Parts: sequence; C-alpha cells; structure tokens
Amino acid sequence: MTTFTAHAAGDEACDLPDFYNSRFPSATLKCLGRTLYRSQEASDYACLLELDPDVISWRCITQPFVNHSPARKPRHRYVDFAVQKGDETLLVDIWRGTPEIITWLPGVAERLGYTYHPISIFDLNPTRIQNARDLVRYGGREAALGDRIRILAGLDEMGSLTLAECLGAVRDGAPMGSVANLILRGMLEVDLDEKLLDPDTIVRRARS
Repeated sequence: MTTFTAHAAGDEACDLPDFYNSRFPSATLKCLGRTLYRSQEASDYACLLELDPDVISWRCITQPFVNHSPARKPRHRYVDFAVQKGDETLLVDIWRGTPEIITWLPGVAERLGYTYHPISIFDLNPTRIQNARDLVRYGGREAALGDRIRILAGLDEMGSLTLAECLGAVRDGAPMGSVANLILRGMLEVDLDEKLLDPDTIVRRARS
C-alpha cells in the first residue's frame, strides 16, 4: 500500500493548496500525521472516524491522485482520507452533494492498494456527527486510573449506567473529559445515532 503524508509545517506548507486548513479536530487518537482538511464536511467525517471501532488509523491526504494517461494535462482529484481497517484500506472522498462518477479513480486507487469510497455528507446521520464532534473535543484529555476503575467496576456491577452517573463517579479528573476519553478509546460505548448525548444516555462497557 502506498501511503501519503501531509506536508510538514515550514517552507513546504506553502505548497499546500489553499483549500486545505488546519481546523478542528486537531487533537485525535487515530490520525497519523498532521490534520489538514479540505472542507468542514471532511473535518466532520474525521470525528466519525475517531469513534468508529472498525477504524485502526486514518490520515489526511494532501496530494492529488492523477490519471496516468497520455493526455497533455492528465486529470487529477484531491480526496480526503486514507482509512485503515482490519481487513481493508479505504480511500475516502467526501462530497457535499451526490458523488460524481470518476471512472478512472477507482482503478488508480486499487493499483495503490486502496478501495475508493466516495461519501455524500448528506447520507450521514447528523445526530451522530454532532455527538462525535462533542466527544472529540475532549480528544486531548486523559482519564485517571482511579476514575477508569470506578466507572468500569460500576458497569461490571450494574450492567449499565447513565452518563450522569458516570460523570458522578469521576473524582480525580475532569468529569466529561474523563468519560469522553474512555469512549474515544473504545472502553465505553454509547448510542450516538438516536439522540444528542444527555444525562440519561446509557453507557455500557464496549463489546470486545
């Protein structure tokens, strides 16, 4: 598999297309390399990647894929992410509307070891996106050992707790940051799709 890395800060930063921006989220657990996004939609999708248990790692791609053809000006396409899952590596292309058919790109991606995966942001659950954004804001926090043990022990005893009860079990750190960190690290799970997170949201141990 061919990998792409974001340009490092410094002299090379000026080589980046001006539609790439270093925006939220920047504190991530699964991203390899610098976080640079083409759009707000791409940054929203990055939050979903952070909370997808099937995603091992992901990286932002800032180099275009080029159609290797004899044309004087071969066509090219900027995409958003290379996403590593357990059994496949995806080349994820986020679209604001219905994805256009780019006949040459899937073949180029395949030769580089990727499966091309275009996604319309409008096909995604907006509630899940908002919940993911809210949790990823705590990506730079850590849960203290004592807090982690108290929450996990409570879940072992009760089977589930509310989000408010989990926050109440935190004594050594910041309550929301600690619980969010455990969710982001895949130790706890909550329903991100049905409604926005609230005090009554049910929290369980993540399934292994």
